[in-house]
Amino acid sequence: MKLSSRFALDMVYLTAGAFLLVAAMTFTSGTAGWLAFAVGAGVTLLAGLSAVRATQRATRIGHGIVAVAALWSLVAALTFTGATQTWLVFANAAGLALLAVADLVSHEVTTERVVHELVVQNAPHDQTVAEPLRAA
Repeated sequence: MKLSSRFALDMVYLTAGAFLLVAAMTFTSGTAGWLAFAVGAGVTLLAGLSAVRATQRATRIGHGIVAVAALWSLVAALTFTGATQTWLVFANAAGLALLAVADLVSHEVTTERVVHELVVQNAPHDQTVAEPLRAA
């Protein structure tokens, strides 16, 4: 089975969001801000390229929204300072993680994904099913 690039990228976005959630509460606001800037730049680039190159509409929309959220994270990391910056990094990271989970769920419920699964059907009703042997 081949790993979907959409699934892999969504896992990267989820990991980035989880990392920033921890970083926002662990490091000083300045360090968390620069980490948010670096991670936001990477996610913006990945999500933007993925949205542009995608052939499916759902992927374009999902990764486009992630790119916009990561772009806002860049702006917030450079604009705000102190406690405001810490909480904005935390909130942006939570939003990024939630968007990644939402896109993962969207990916899993699409018909494209269902087609790749094994479908088990019942036997036709006109066939007889052998009964188990009974002890005499």
